[in-house]
Parts: sequence; C-alpha cells; structure tokens
Amino acid sequence: MFASALLFRPSFHNWYCWRNLLLRAFGAKVGRGVRVRPTVRVEIPWNLQIGDGVVVGDYAILYSLGKITIGPLAVVSQYAHLCAGTHDYTHPDFPLLTPPINIGEGAWVAADAFVGPGVTVGPRAVVAARATVVKDVPADVVVGGNPARVIKERAAKPE
Repeated sequence: MFASALLFRPSFHNWYCWRNLLLRAFGAKVGRGVRVRPTVRVEIPWNLQIGDGVVVGDYAILYSLGKITIGPLAVVSQYAHLCAGTHDYTHPDFPLLTPPINIGEGAWVAADAFVGPGVTVGPRAVVAARATVVKDVPADVVVGGNPARVIKERAAKPE
C-alpha cells in the first residue's frame, strides 16, 4: 500500500517502465511494452501476470486475490474491475475463494466492466462497457449486459 501510494500513483502518466518495474519488484510478471496507468489499483501483485503489449486504463482494479492472467495485446479499459476473489456463501464462515481470471490474447474489457472470479475471456473477445461477466466468454464474440450475454460475433476488418 505504501509503495502504491508513494511511488506508483504519483508517477507521471507516461512512466510505464517505472510502474512495470515496481510491479515486478512485488512479484508480478510483466511483459514488454506494457502500459499500466498510474491510477490502476493492484491488490496482490505476485498473483498478476501481464503479457506483452497490454494496456490497463485509468482507475482499473486488478483485485488479484487469485491469479489474474492478461494475455498479450489485451486491453483493460478505465474503471474496469477484474475480481479474482469471492466467498463461499454456502458455508457459515464465508471462507475466501480465489478462482483465477484469464483474459485472452487481443481481448478487450471495456470501460467500467466487471469480470468475476473464475472467468475466462477468450482470445479477441470484447466485453462491452459496463457489462457484468460471471461466466466464460468464448473467443471472437462481443458480450454485454448484466449478466453479460453474447451480442454478436466479432468480425475483424481486413488490414
């Protein structure tokens, strides 16, 4: 918390290498060319793996009580929340559960979306703004809503 408050957050917006260094110093696996904004919140960095070329937008929350893996070239937009922790509501003591989250290569979790524990977002999938994802998302689709449902296939434009 101190490192985040004193070293991570007050860094200049384009000091990506500095923030990547700090994340690595606390056990995160961070690829090349990663751009994590200074207002991002990371709960337990040693449970975080970020692939090459990933962008994590302002005020995103990476609540990595369980492992969070973000594949290469994925985007996690501003205010998105990846929540890899919950409680077993069937047990009287509500023990902590930490199912992992996997965001596939080239996927996009748009602004203010929520991705819950144990969810895999497939490669090149798009989670629409403000969507609530509680089940796995197949590759190459767009999902939206609460709970998120497939809206359409993601058709890539030719280059």
